[in-house]
Amino acid sequence: MLLQNLASKEGKQVVGHSIQSWGKHRRHCESSQEHGVLHYSTERGPSSQLREEWAREHVKDLSNKQKAKKEARAIDKDFFMSVLCSSATKREAKSYIQRFTPLKDPSPATKPPVDIALKPQSSRGCGVNLGGFYGPTAVEESPKFVQQPEKRTKFSVRPQLHVALVKLRAPQTLNGEILNGIGRTLSQLERLGLISVVVVDSQDGSKPHKADANWRAQETKQANRAVAAIDASGESGARLVDNVIGVYEEASKQGFRQHPTHVTLRNLLMTPLRRGVIPVIPCVGYSDTTQTAIPVSATDVVLALTRELAGLPSELMPDEDPNAVRERLQALREEVSLDRLIILDPLGGIPASDQPSGYHVFLNMEQEFEAAKADLQRDLQPDADEEPVLRHQKGIHISDLGASNPFSFLEVEFGGPQSSVEPLPQQETPGDAKSGIIHHLQNLELVRRVLSILPPSSSALLTTPEEAANSGKDAPFQAARVGTRRQRNPLIHNLLTDKPVFSSSLPMGRLGGQTSANGPGSAAESITPTTFAKHGMSVTIFPDPKVAPWTPPVSGQPYLTLTDSQIDLPRLVHLIEDSFGRKLDTQEYLERVNGRIAGVIIAGEYEGGALLTWEIPPGMKDDGSPESRARMVPYLDKFAVLKRSQGSGGVADLIFKAMVRDCFPHGVVWRSRKTNPVNKWYFERSRGTWKLPGTGWTMFWTTPELSMDKQLFLDYEGVCRGIEPSWADNKDILD
Repeated sequence: MLLQNLASKEGKQVVGHSIQSWGKHRRHCESSQEHGVLHYSTERGPSSQLREEWAREHVKDLSNKQKAKKEARAIDKDFFMSVLCSSATKREAKSYIQRFTPLKDPSPATKPPVDIALKPQSSRGCGVNLGGFYGPTAVEESPKFVQQPEKRTKFSVRPQLHVALVKLRAPQTLNGEILNGIGRTLSQLERLGLISVVVVDSQDGSKPHKADANWRAQETKQANRAVAAIDASGESGARLVDNVIGVYEEASKQGFRQHPTHVTLRNLLMTPLRRGVIPVIPCVGYSDTTQTAIPVSATDVVLALTRELAGLPSELMPDEDPNAVRERLQALREEVSLDRLIILDPLGGIPASDQPSGYHVFLNMEQEFEAAKADLQRDLQPDADEEPVLRHQKGIHISDLGASNPFSFLEVEFGGPQSSVEPLPQQETPGDAKSGIIHHLQNLELVRRVLSILPPSSSALLTTPEEAANSGKDAPFQAARVGTRRQRNPLIHNLLTDKPVFSSSLPMGRLGGQTSANGPGSAAESITPTTFAKHGMSVTIFPDPKVAPWTPPVSGQPYLTLTDSQIDLPRLVHLIEDSFGRKLDTQEYLERVNGRIAGVIIAGEYEGGALLTWEIPPGMKDDGSPESRARMVPYLDKFAVLKRSQGSGGVADLIFKAMVRDCFPHGVVWRSRKTNPVNKWYFERSRGTWKLPGTGWTMFWTTPELSMDKQLFLDYEGVCRGIEPSWADNKDILD
């Protein structure tokens, strides 16, 4: 009664406080009267100890929450720093946002109306429905005999999943720190919109025999390590998916299929992807008849996943409805977009003997695959004393990817004639060096096969696990550079820019060198062994410098003209006008350059090009004498890329690299307006620049410094000053 009266006067909060105070006073101040003396004592009963334990647990819980918040902030900081260090341009950022931003659901006003005949209003609740009143339920809901299936309104489905296939080789050689770094990077890719499917390859180049009882345990152990690393790296978790790969054992069941390895249960693969969980797949397959575990090569697993995620038919029955097959494949392709193949190999990217860095920075598979393959095979030639021994072995069989043309997936999908695909090279050559080359060949051919199945916009990235694990790390201090910079993660940089970490046409001197304890290092030492590959496009050079090097014209001998049958002049003119945004005076331009053309470089279907000429310096007679030919200057007259191809696909890099490495390796000169926004790109790729006084031009050249003398510099300047523009608009104004 006393508590009720107090509550009515002071409120519930005061009552609660008073009760706690009374309880505290009663617990700690116990009074007793013994022999007429009043005693006060404090005692700690079981309830007091229980409250102290609760308090300690509460403090511990708060500490854990604060620790979790700190870890979350550290993860976010690492994520944002990795994104900021990618240095994506405005155009690249816009392209990334357009591709990875999910489409919004249509508004209610724009949604297609639902046909009343297909969805009758047969409500039997509190609303009034006269149609239901006159028609019995059995009649309304009875099946109808119709010749054509009723059309149903399609509503928007979940956004398309952007997927990357990641092949992790030799995880047993990686320590926990590197593996956790890889898991952190994959989690960051998932936050950026690209979810991964990880294939763990712990076979180390040799397929284990299925009679070995430890091979499956080894595969599962390494896959679980990858799962734990991803789980510990952020919100996106991982799941071990070890029962989706099947193997056709009987040849009769394969039919026209040339790939025995396939994905058996698509839902087991897609369920974690739809939930944002990264599937981790070991190299374990199951036979279609006995369901026996069989070791499968990582290459076969990657190719099987590629065909499945790309929506290619894995099994076609002779009596299957073609329309049903088409709709099923279309649904698969709309659900998933397989954008990238990522190979994490301790060996890194594809080596190149003719590159100063020692690696291919960018591989245009359409143009450079055969050359890169031949470069690797050159080191596999057996010595004279080894050849008789290797001849009796199974040896190294390097497959020719004749069947892996850009349209090979059409034959697979529509049942065209199939040619046998040769197996990838197996590691049977002794020696660590040759073993590494075999792995590089396997990676190169795997990239070619995967990209031949996927759309041209897809790409592949080959790098080391160490580079993939360096997201957000601070680079060690280097005195040769300004301050400390965070290292770029090639995976995140490639996702945001769709480009390699640095341009393939960039000179080595522009990369800078690292500074170690022993002194400054070379620029090649600072280059990450990373290779970015795309299906790319062909690069055609007229005339071919591999047949004969470009030389100044000789009087009386035939020379190349823009009206030659090999060159599509209308498309070339359209390329120039679209790139410069100006109308070309074609007739005047032809009169000026014909007879002086050194060569023409065309990328793809006239998506980009370069026109180079031989120019006579001022004051020198053009009489065809050896003296005048020796003074002729190689000049880049036009460098053009279609606007829709600018900043993407590496078209400009392909043309520039062909120009300075194949056509004019000893140097070329060109000019550009001082206000041209492309000048930054020119500055990075030239060996020298000079702003011509009294003009609006900036002169660039790629001539090595040892070959540059005063006379050559004056000839360059005279040519750049003297050439008149050939535009149809504002001809009297400087270009």
